[in-house]
Amino acid sequence: MKNLVVITGASSGFGAEIAKIFNADGYPLLLLGRREEKLAEVAKNFDNVMTDTVDVTNYEQFEKAIRKAEVKYGKTDLLVNNAGVMLLGNVQNQDPKEWQTMMDTNVMGVLNGTQIVLNDMREREHGTILNMSSIAGKKTFVNHAAYVASKFGVHGLSETIREESAPKNVRIMMVAPGAAETELLTHVTSKSALNDYEAWKDTMGGITLDPKHVAETVKFMYDMPQEVNIREVDIAATKQDS
Repeated sequence: MKNLVVITGASSGFGAEIAKIFNADGYPLLLLGRREEKLAEVAKNFDNVMTDTVDVTNYEQFEKAIRKAEVKYGKTDLLVNNAGVMLLGNVQNQDPKEWQTMMDTNVMGVLNGTQIVLNDMREREHGTILNMSSIAGKKTFVNHAAYVASKFGVHGLSETIREESAPKNVRIMMVAPGAAETELLTHVTSKSALNDYEAWKDTMGGITLDPKHVAETVKFMYDMPQEVNIREVDIAATKQDS
C-alpha cells in the first residue's frame, strides 16, 4: 500500500483534479472540504478513500479528520494545503469580514494543516507538504489587495518552514497558479471587480488554465525522490500577460 495523501479543498478545482491523479496511481486518500455532496461526487469511484467535511480554520476538526485517516492508512506522507478563497474587491469599500475570511482560510488554514502533520514527518525524516499559493503571492493585481496579502503570506511561510525543515529531510513545496478554471470566483461580491476579471480573462481568449495541468505538476513534484525538493512552480496560461 502506498502512503497516505491528504488534500484540502478537494471538492472542486485543483483539489478534485489532484485527487483524481493520485487515486489513479493507487494512493490512499483523505479528501477534505466543506461540501459533503461535492466530496462524495469526486470520490465516488475511488478505491481507498475517506472524505470528511472540515473547515481548515478549525484546528480540532482538521486534526481529528487526519488522525482518523492515519489510523486506517498510516501516517500522512503528502499534505496538499489547497483550500483557499478569493474574494476580490477594493480596499476602499470591501467588507473587512471578507479580508478576515481570506486570512483565516488562506493563511491560518495552511498553518493549521502544516502543524498537524509536520512533527510526525520530522520524526520520520520523510514527508511532503505542498502549499497551493498563487501568482498573486509574488506580484500584485488590482482589486486583489487582501487576497494578495494572504498569498504573499503563503509564499513567506512556505519558504520559512522549508528552511526549518530541510535538516530533517522534510519537503515544503509550493505551486503558484495563475488564473484558472476553478470555482474561486463564485463567492466574489464586488460586481465591478468581477467585471474587470472577466474582461482580463477575455484577453486570454476567454479560457484560463485547466486545473488538470496543475494536478499533473503537483504529481510530478511529489514523485521526485525525497532528497529532491522542487521548491516552487509558477504555472499559468501562456496568454496570461501578468
